[in-house]
Amino acid sequence: MEPLLEEFDEYLALQRGRSAHTRRAYLGDLRSLFDFTGGGLDTLTLPRLRSWLAAQAGAGAARTTLARRTSAIKTFTAWALHRGLLGSDPAARLQTPKAHRTLPSVLRKEQALDAMDALNSGAQQGDPIALRDRLIVEMLYATGIRVSELCGLDIDDVDRSRRVLRVLGKGNKERTVPFGEPAERALAAWLDSGRPAVAKPTSGAALLLGSRGARLDQRQARTVVHQTMSAVDGAPDIGPHGLRHSAATHLLEGGADLRVVQELLGHSTLATTQLYTHVTVARLRAVHDQAHPRA
Repeated sequence: MEPLLEEFDEYLALQRGRSAHTRRAYLGDLRSLFDFTGGGLDTLTLPRLRSWLAAQAGAGAARTTLARRTSAIKTFTAWALHRGLLGSDPAARLQTPKAHRTLPSVLRKEQALDAMDALNSGAQQGDPIALRDRLIVEMLYATGIRVSELCGLDIDDVDRSRRVLRVLGKGNKERTVPFGEPAERALAAWLDSGRPAVAKPTSGAALLLGSRGARLDQRQARTVVHQTMSAVDGAPDIGPHGLRHSAATHLLEGGADLRVVQELLGHSTLATTQLYTHVTVARLRAVHDQAHPRA
């Protein structure tokens, strides 16, 4: 099945615009499925597909994981049918589990400011990596972009005169995202003093670099965010996606229109963005319960 999966991977990348992370997850799901069925395409029947998903659920897979695995199956069988490898689509009647939406952990505004202050004090020493780390956290919080989008930025994607980023998001959709003066200061310090100290001839145009001069890996960026949050009293243990949640929540609390936040975050549907309205209501309720004598 490996040659077939490699062809499917190419289809996902070139025609569907799926990220490397999504493609890895889909191929892992399909390998697990074929291990379960013990055969090739002829073993993909609706009862076998349902049995595999039931076994995954019994092993403790979360609903979000089951939803992704169902999506991997349905995408693969639809592709195989189109290619003439299947006579009918066995997953056409497969129901996708609805994932429970949980309210994300977000920073309070003062916690976000404390995190930035801690990074500023470290960057004042002029260490290139400290300058980079400050830019990572500042830019993630200032823009609400995904960590993959941040690590994929090139220098030319930054328009410093207008303080905007050209971001390539999911499905290769491009959008323009603004950032503020604190992020601009962090960017200037990195480009003037930090990046030249770690850049190599092989660094190319990547905006953010690792200590060896290669484009910054997403795992490094996540580590930076987690370490930063661990230094802030009372802050939840969040990663880059938590900063994205925090940015969206603080925008809405500040009066931003939901449609504007949708555009900034690069959400394909408004329903995804509406999750943050539930976050702000939950925060209001928590404050009310703590502060009101008749709560």
